[in-house]
Amino acid sequence: MSSNRTKAFSQPLSNPAKRFLEWKSNDKCFSYYDKEKKENILVQLPFKFLVLDQLHTVSGWNDATSSGIYSNEVKFISKQVMTVKPFKGNEIAKGLYADIKDKVKNAGGHYVKSIYIMLEDGTLANIQLKGSAVQQWGEFTNKTLSRLPEEWVVVDKAVEGKKGAVKFTTPGFTFGGSLSDEQANQADLVFDELETYLKAYLIKEEAPVEVADLDQANVEEDDLDFI
Repeated sequence: MSSNRTKAFSQPLSNPAKRFLEWKSNDKCFSYYDKEKKENILVQLPFKFLVLDQLHTVSGWNDATSSGIYSNEVKFISKQVMTVKPFKGNEIAKGLYADIKDKVKNAGGHYVKSIYIMLEDGTLANIQLKGSAVQQWGEFTNKTLSRLPEEWVVVDKAVEGKKGAVKFTTPGFTFGGSLSDEQANQADLVFDELETYLKAYLIKEEAPVEVADLDQANVEEDDLDFI
């Protein structure tokens, strides 16, 4: 049978990440939804992980449709097209993030940094950072990006913040030591699994990919609302 024809019967792409974690400001820790238990699980600090890759996406809540907002993930936010939709209803916007962000915000959406990680036990997971947590991550990685492939990152505290009368917290990032040879080998295997998925996933978008694009390109300060 033709290998091309078998693609018509292939299963849809499934994200290989086992957990999707978000920072919970009031709880001062990360949380993820456990599908089997059907409940949110708090991950108490310290929380240790290895960064594998970083992408961009959109999330939020749309009042008009009473449903969540989502978009495709992109590697280079100023070069690749994002399609933003509610889980119920019609498409909200499609285009480069800089061109559609106002429309996305008006619909209840916001920018999200999607960080694929390996946990200490070798599990592939994903961290979804939004608001001031994105800024905190940017400040941490601004001068240390080259260290990320070989060193653990640890969140060992919640950083207190304030905007107007509202108090909030963001994760405090620091480095937690270099990988052992065994851990590095495991990281290579997990990264290969992620890369296989992303190559198939990202190729669906027709926008060009350029390595010169900056990680924080077109993510302006007004995108980083405190949440």
